[in-house]
Amino acid sequence: MTTVLTLIDGLRPDALLATDAPHINGMRQRGAWTLQAQSVLPSITLVCHMSIFHAVPPTRHGIMQNLYQPLARPLPGLFEQVQQAGLRSGFFYNWEPLRDIGRPGSLHYSHFHANSHDFIHGDRKLMQRAVRYVNVEKPDFLFLYLGSLDEVGHAYGWMSSEYLAQVSLVDGVVGEMLAGLPPHSTVLLQSDHGGHDRTHGTDMPEDMDIPWIITGPGIRQNHEISQPVSLLNSAPTLTAVLNIPSAPQWDGRCVEEIFT
Repeated sequence: MTTVLTLIDGLRPDALLATDAPHINGMRQRGAWTLQAQSVLPSITLVCHMSIFHAVPPTRHGIMQNLYQPLARPLPGLFEQVQQAGLRSGFFYNWEPLRDIGRPGSLHYSHFHANSHDFIHGDRKLMQRAVRYVNVEKPDFLFLYLGSLDEVGHAYGWMSSEYLAQVSLVDGVVGEMLAGLPPHSTVLLQSDHGGHDRTHGTDMPEDMDIPWIITGPGIRQNHEISQPVSLLNSAPTLTAVLNIPSAPQWDGRCVEEIFT
């Protein structure tokens, strides 16, 4: 069984209620979820991903902009924990600065698709390659990053008609992914941040509120999570699903409430 983290960059939770998104909303019925999970400050992409994968706030990992620098106080991330446990990870993405969220040697396979500006087809092509990889190589953990929605938000504005149309398109990509994954896969779908106007990065709820939805064997169904959830909870929850240790340096903790 493969555990999949699918991240839709820039997805606001209220967009799932404002447009047609049957596949992502269907995951809420089949799993545990919250539409009030929290991002970190500054709520920008690389900062958020460093917090997702290292389960610490930006004040600890030190990345405060979309520019990677080596950590002053290194700590293991999710990819490193998976590798140390003898398991295999795959990474598919279409925003190049994310390449440094895992250290060299921690990945079994990675694939970068350069054309994230292909709003219509870019995410779908990347997803299809990721699903083929899962079915052939059967990794233990896969990270799939879909970047087109954030691009549309910056180009046209969050909650614009173009943005909402892209939410529906990405929802279709998610539906194809769910249909193509092996049975009994666990899927955590979340965002890194929201957005307002044509930007993000502030402590406004529009920027900070994100969806966090998980489905799979042993996960409660149609359960709205009552405890607070943040980006820092994702890696410890995924290590629990994979039945491997979390890093003792992590601040985040597993969202125990999701399990049956």
